[in-house]
Amino acid sequence: MQQVKKIGGITKSFNPSNWSHSIRNNSTNQASLKRALVLYKQTRHDTTHDPTVIPQLLKACDSHPFLPYVKSLHAESIKAGSDVDVFIGTAIVAAYAKCGVVCDARKVFDLMPERNVVTWNAMIGGYLRNGDAKSALLAFEEMPGKTRVSWSQMIGGFARNGDTLTARKFFDKVPYELKDVVIWTVMVDGYAKKGEMEDAREVFELMPERNYFVWSSMVCGYCKKGDVMEAEAIFRRIPVRNLEIWNSMIAGYVQNGCGEKALEAFGEMGVDGFEPDEFTVVSVLSACAQLGDLDAGKQMHHMIECKGIAVNQFVLSGLIDMYAKCGDLVNARLVFESCNERNVFCWNAMIAGFAVNGQCNEVLEYLDRMQESNIRLDAVTFITVLSACAHGGLMSEALEVISKMEEYGIEMGIRHYGCMVDLLGRAGKLKEAYELIKRMPMKPNETVLGAMIGACWIHSDMKMAEQVMKMIGADSAACVNSHNVLLSNIYAASEKWEKAEMIRSSMVDGGSEKIPGYSSIILSNSAVDLSISKEISRQMNGLSADEGLYADNTFPAVAWSGRAVSVLVPANWSAKTTGGLKLCWGLMPGFVDGSRVNAAVLVVSHNNIAWEASRS
Repeated sequence: MQQVKKIGGITKSFNPSNWSHSIRNNSTNQASLKRALVLYKQTRHDTTHDPTVIPQLLKACDSHPFLPYVKSLHAESIKAGSDVDVFIGTAIVAAYAKCGVVCDARKVFDLMPERNVVTWNAMIGGYLRNGDAKSALLAFEEMPGKTRVSWSQMIGGFARNGDTLTARKFFDKVPYELKDVVIWTVMVDGYAKKGEMEDAREVFELMPERNYFVWSSMVCGYCKKGDVMEAEAIFRRIPVRNLEIWNSMIAGYVQNGCGEKALEAFGEMGVDGFEPDEFTVVSVLSACAQLGDLDAGKQMHHMIECKGIAVNQFVLSGLIDMYAKCGDLVNARLVFESCNERNVFCWNAMIAGFAVNGQCNEVLEYLDRMQESNIRLDAVTFITVLSACAHGGLMSEALEVISKMEEYGIEMGIRHYGCMVDLLGRAGKLKEAYELIKRMPMKPNETVLGAMIGACWIHSDMKMAEQVMKMIGADSAACVNSHNVLLSNIYAASEKWEKAEMIRSSMVDGGSEKIPGYSSIILSNSAVDLSISKEISRQMNGLSADEGLYADNTFPAVAWSGRAVSVLVPANWSAKTTGGLKLCWGLMPGFVDGSRVNAAVLVVSHNNIAWEASRS
């Protein structure tokens, strides 16, 4: 009898005589394997058992939610007597291990009348995947006829679990005839993923031959450590590059805040003849967001549509994030609302977009919508919402958000505490903020303490600032400079000039100086960095009430008056921001005689807003 089933949006026709053929046709990759699994579930009562498709179906069971399928397939194999087959038995062992029930995998392994090297490797891999290195080691020692895969699994497994020392011991024991490029690569990758780049480089330089993966691993490892120059040096040595290597370099630039270099590398990749994939565009969109380069972001969006690049949830999140951080909330919302299926990343990107643009009411509105959509809120969601509440002074709403965290079983982390300290500090509740810091279950970091001292500066509370500085102690040398600058400002605002000068002098004597923040603006299509000069900084810090003027070869003049900074540019120049001073300043257009003009830039103390100025 002919039956028609609709599986994952694809209609398949089959009858009991060809159902196994239909399943095999849906077994070309992991996504289609899962469709095959659903197809099998819907038809198994109308068909006879075919042991040849069982190993293929078990491949789809790669995580705990698929455990019921594994048990069902195992039970049917026992009924049919096919579980004694070494291939089916091995597939069952591997499936149980992937689903996290390694004890059940071992029971099946022990009952198998015959085992081959694949069976042993499946069992050892299962132990390592579930963090049981001791059992993996015992099984490896018992295993007859170890293969390259066996050695590779042991090296990679111990390295992934953080034990590169043991991984190296296994690497050194690999018989010469088995030590191929894959084994070398696994050792290098193990070191690189743990950040041990000196050891990774030592093994890398000894490799008799190298593959694409090991080059990519070295680039990623150096970028993860923040050593972009060394990553570039490795990249330049690569004789022939593939798309994965280009993606690694571009992503590395983005991770280290080198947005302009990421866009340059993307251009070079195109010249080399490579077409971008979804991984490429996610990185490039992040670079556009970092730079606030809306034009480049729109070009990337257009390219995604024209080239038919797969628009997965990460690409959608990247588009939303890019538009929002460039200040274009209209397009950010259009992309978001066009999503048929939204995961937690899309929701977080949209909520964060509202937060970074100071739209606190929209943050709370979309938080409610997210809950109504049955999307589980995560720690990132709560950090974003609490941050928005802090900047908007929404005390009661923040407390409600904390209650929701408890409902979701999410514990407050250091960043959540930082948001609450910031909120209390901005509201002038310095004592409550200080008590919260003392009650924190973890040691406060630079962000938390910086928010507290910043609040003391805003409210000119010198005594509380001194208490916080005592709390910092001698073991927080890494963040003392920025805190000392704020403390000096507090003393200056309180007219404690001697103490202010003493702190500044000690910083100068120690060879330390606070790095000034800056924003980039585009003048006549040329990017220029705008930073606050030392003189303007002194005036902002209250050390002088006089007006000042700062000029260099880029700008005709940058003038200070009161608490605003204006950039004066020729009337025929157009200007727009490409990024704001994320910590303390943003840029907005100015007005002259009630008319919006391109000759003035006003620095404000909140929001990172993209703008374009022209006389209207």
